[in-house]
Amino acid sequence: MTRWLAAMILATILVGPVHAQSRMAGAEWANQQLPDPTQEAEAKELMESLRCLVCQGQSIADSDADMASDMRALVRRRITEGEDPEDIRAWLVERYGRWITYDPPMDAVTWPLWLLPILLVGFGVWLARGRFRTRKRDG
Repeated sequence: MTRWLAAMILATILVGPVHAQSRMAGAEWANQQLPDPTQEAEAKELMESLRCLVCQGQSIADSDADMASDMRALVRRRITEGEDPEDIRAWLVERYGRWITYDPPMDAVTWPLWLLPILLVGFGVWLARGRFRTRKRDG
């Protein structure tokens, strides 16, 4: 009885990820290019600059996640409707936060992200300079 119960628990655990896949059909423009090459180029450029909310390390252009697929469809649909890519980006940032874009704007919240690397490099140069001066005096 114990082996049977353990086998059932193991089967349930292993089958779970299979059921996690979406059975819904993909969005209309998720994996199709737009007929107008200019609009597709605008969409592609925007999609490559937006971070996938599920994968986090990939752009929505490169991700296979359902959420990224929906976002690609949204971007393409809005571009076909004549909306400016920067307006689409602004709407997505408003909806999902600054983190969605790979190039966050410099403002009161993000200035440490832009300034900290410069300060750390400057501090490293200052430390190295001090060590080299100490070695010259000792040598």
